[in-house]
Amino acid sequence: MKNNSIIKELILSYAMELETVQNYIAASVNLDGVRSDVIKKALAADVVTEVQHAQLLATRIKTIGGVVPGSLDLPRSQKFLQPTKDTTDLVAVIKGVIAAEEGAVAQYNKIIKLCDGVDYVTQDMVIGILGGEEDHRREFLGFLKEYEK
Repeated sequence: MKNNSIIKELILSYAMELETVQNYIAASVNLDGVRSDVIKKALAADVVTEVQHAQLLATRIKTIGGVVPGSLDLPRSQKFLQPTKDTTDLVAVIKGVIAAEEGAVAQYNKIIKLCDGVDYVTQDMVIGILGGEEDHRREFLGFLKEYEK
């Protein structure tokens, strides 16, 4: 029973990572303006990391008895990271990234607690992913400080 709960949460995390990849690609291509280059490069570089997270999650889902869902079976909820009409609105993108990272941090903390005393391998893997998400959130909080001056 506990494994099913862990698999369910891993699938949600997998969906979140893939949705983040889609939105980071869109932002890294759509942004315009003199000051957009740093944000675009940071997002493009983070796509690779987010795909790696999704691959780790998919492998773990399969390893512990789940089935990795296809695209039509994955939820989407990142309204805050959708492309804006104003392609120079860097602050909206930065805030969207921070919101996505905060969602990921909360989700990974939930899985860590769920796995405690039950599935140490998944727990260890998720702790590693969590560290990357926290670093990325901190990077974009730094960007936000600068852009909101």
